[in-house]
Amino acid sequence: MRSTAVRRTALAASAAALALLTTACGGSSEGGEEKGGDSTARAERTATAVKPLTAAELEKAALTQADVKSGKVTTKVPARDDIARDKVKTDDADCAPLAYLQVGSYVGTPAATVKRSWTSDAKKPAAGASAEDTMMAALDRAKVVDTLASYADGGAEQAMKDLKAAARKCAGGFSYTVGGTTNKIVGVTPTQAPGGADEAFAVTMTIDAEEGMKAPVKAVVVRKGATLAHLPAVNLASAATGKDFDFPAELVQAQLAKLG
Repeated sequence: MRSTAVRRTALAASAAALALLTTACGGSSEGGEEKGGDSTARAERTATAVKPLTAAELEKAALTQADVKSGKVTTKVPARDDIARDKVKTDDADCAPLAYLQVGSYVGTPAATVKRSWTSDAKKPAAGASAEDTMMAALDRAKVVDTLASYADGGAEQAMKDLKAAARKCAGGFSYTVGGTTNKIVGVTPTQAPGGADEAFAVTMTIDAEEGMKAPVKAVVVRKGATLAHLPAVNLASAATGKDFDFPAELVQAQLAKLG
């Protein structure tokens, strides 16, 4: 394998631990917000009427292997995918919600949280593929950290507002540090948000990797009542090559189905 590809493969491993994000299909309005009506006003009217789910209730609502058609669900998330918010530092406080989302954490101050991770099935290389192409096929897998968080007193609605505001204010990029490693985001673009939620947000962020290579990381956040599902995603091959990848939209719909 070429030395550049080796370095980018190492980058992919780092990205799997630190960088996560998404986009999904479905109806949405401008800026990644829900289509139809004033969802913000509707959310404010119902914010105080919805009781947040307990930790035990979130566990029941979290994804299991039986809920997905493909890939692997991990219920005991490894430490590298369970980054504490206080370990994340940003150069601009307005951009912090996006940094928390990208590293697989949560936005706002939830009453309870649970976490799962999902990795798509490995792809088979083409017949007669080179060693490098074989490795890239093995890396062409999406990984999602799914954090469910329940909020009291309108906290879920406020967290969605904070995310959308961050996407607007930080469109030109920002930097964040985790464990002494600084990561630079050079662009933030709200994308088409999925349908089926009370409120939804989708975004693609572009991370500055090495040798001038830029790689996409994606995320979706959906709200059902007082619960948010944060779903940042990374594709290892995309992190290594800078090519785009498809966010696994079916995972969002599976999670929404369990939230009811």
